[in-house]
Amino acid sequence: DTQSEAHKLNKLISLKQKNLEPETYIMVERSFAIKNNKMVRANLLSVIMLMHAIVGLPFSVRGLSMGYYMMSCPFAEQIVKNSVNNALQADPTLAAGLIRMLFHDCFIEGCDASILLDSTKDNTAEKDSPANLSLRGYEIIDDAKNNIENRCPGVVSCADIIAMAARDAVFWAGGPYYDIPKGRFDGKRSKIEDTRNLPSPFLNASQLIQTFGQRGFTPQDVVALSGAHTLGVARCSSFKARLTTPDSSLDSSFANTLSKTCSAGDNAEQPFDSTRNDFDNAYFNALQMKSGVLFSDQSLFNTPRTRNLVNGYALNQARFFFDFQQAMRKMSVLDVKLGSQGEIRQTCRSIN
Repeated sequence: DTQSEAHKLNKLISLKQKNLEPETYIMVERSFAIKNNKMVRANLLSVIMLMHAIVGLPFSVRGLSMGYYMMSCPFAEQIVKNSVNNALQADPTLAAGLIRMLFHDCFIEGCDASILLDSTKDNTAEKDSPANLSLRGYEIIDDAKNNIENRCPGVVSCADIIAMAARDAVFWAGGPYYDIPKGRFDGKRSKIEDTRNLPSPFLNASQLIQTFGQRGFTPQDVVALSGAHTLGVARCSSFKARLTTPDSSLDSSFANTLSKTCSAGDNAEQPFDSTRNDFDNAYFNALQMKSGVLFSDQSLFNTPRTRNLVNGYALNQARFFFDFQQAMRKMSVLDVKLGSQGEIRQTCRSIN
């Protein structure tokens, strides 16, 4: 009832005024989020964002801040949220696209919206790399940017919009809400050759740990971030090699499912788990059953160093959510550009 909800909100405010860590606050705020009611979830997000604005969170990174647009563009986060929610209501599969976009942006040249730049006659950009041709959600970023520019021209970066959109997509799909600092600037470089640094779906767990470790991520971060595959699909071209040689880590029945998918061609799509549009821990349950779609996915369960993490997340969804939101915060501030290192683009598809 209303009185009960008011009591819970007062409790949240009390926790925040005691300067508890964001993780503690998030766990409490999740305790009364209503998972299956999208309208209530959207309203709750608005309340949470308002509370963040009023009370603030003790979290800042390299010149970024939670309230970066408080004075210059106070409606920026709400505008992004509206663009994301409207798009996902029409096509829920785009949630996976927005999360993947953040990763593909941040892993190359840092979180600077380089993934959004179009190719020119003199330069082939990141988005035209084979690794990025299946990325989706550009129109959502464009919509948010256009609406923000109408209210606050030249203030909000495309890099911040990507980070906010990925966060809002996670929450919309049923995952944890986490706040992120803002203040990223947009980069001016986007070259196809840089995408060779994106992790391949053919890497094993040790190689993934090494690749991510070079950017400051722990093995726990690697497994938690891989859990983003609870949303979306993989194309046959990324897993068909598993079907041509004996693979004891692949369930025989699931191998037949993958073979059937690939009978439709390299672009045929296979969901990562049984709930492709719901952010949950079903992905980790699939790994336990030897039903990981990608070699890199299944390797997380096959490798002793990461198996306990997979088992832990499969058993305890709240633990996965907690570790995922921490890893996503870390991802969203990877090698960000500030001030003269970048710019605030007028349009996200080209430099000024």
